[in-house]
Amino acid sequence: MLNARSGLVGDQMYLGGSRMRVFHMNGCGNRFAVFDGRKSPWRKSADEIRHVANPQDGKGFDQIIGLESSMRGDVFMRIWNADGSEVAACGNASRCVGWLIQRETGQSEIKIETEAGLLKSSAGAGDAITVDMGSPLLTWEHIPLAEKMDTRFVDLKIGPVDKPVLSTPSCVNMGNPHAVFFVDDVSAYDIPAVGPLVEWHPMFPEGVNVGFAQVIDKETIRLRVWERGAGLTLACGTGACAAAVASARLGRTGRKVKMILDGGELVINWRDTDDHVLMTGPVELEAELEIAG
Repeated sequence: MLNARSGLVGDQMYLGGSRMRVFHMNGCGNRFAVFDGRKSPWRKSADEIRHVANPQDGKGFDQIIGLESSMRGDVFMRIWNADGSEVAACGNASRCVGWLIQRETGQSEIKIETEAGLLKSSAGAGDAITVDMGSPLLTWEHIPLAEKMDTRFVDLKIGPVDKPVLSTPSCVNMGNPHAVFFVDDVSAYDIPAVGPLVEWHPMFPEGVNVGFAQVIDKETIRLRVWERGAGLTLACGTGACAAAVASARLGRTGRKVKMILDGGELVINWRDTDDHVLMTGPVELEAELEIAG
């Protein structure tokens, strides 16, 4: 449900000359600070990004978003993880940005330029926002993996060789790399302990987002995600897309599934007509602020 509540940025590093709009938003609990830098691009160092993402009041953000003008779309979206690293894609942030620009322009469809390509956002049923995430990348070199292998069954074990804690993930690139482990019970895993062991495993030269997927039935998946550079989050849009694609490839579910995340639910539809992955779910505007740029 869309709503707004008051809030303060409360951080002296924002002080400067010009004024800039900032939006605190979340998609299924996946939390963002969106800086509107279309008049003057908002670029910060990794240290500064970490400082913004992890303020002293403890109310941090999973990703920091910088909006810039675009020649190809309605807006360009730059994305930083909470650790200061820049990434190419973020599904829930795309839905949040799509809603912002739709509200501003009144357009029914918004084109969002990212480093991963051009995405389309549109209004769904009720308060939901849908983003077309494009086609998944499924070959080993596009994940990327360190060596050639079938990405449906990656030869990887975490833990003792004869009794691994995790093994044989399916890998999908949705603008960023994901390794999805199908498990019987997501609550049985200490994800903050296990996730980092996979995140920077030598099999993934660019690191990887780590999904823990529990198939409830042919149309429902319970998912938790350890995000590369952000840690355990309440939701991960590209992770939800990757888990849906991986599950459909293995025949565990159909191509359209409800994804139950810690912060809410998303509907993922991997269309067979054009190979595109559509993600639909709610967004929330927590606060709308004006700060010194």
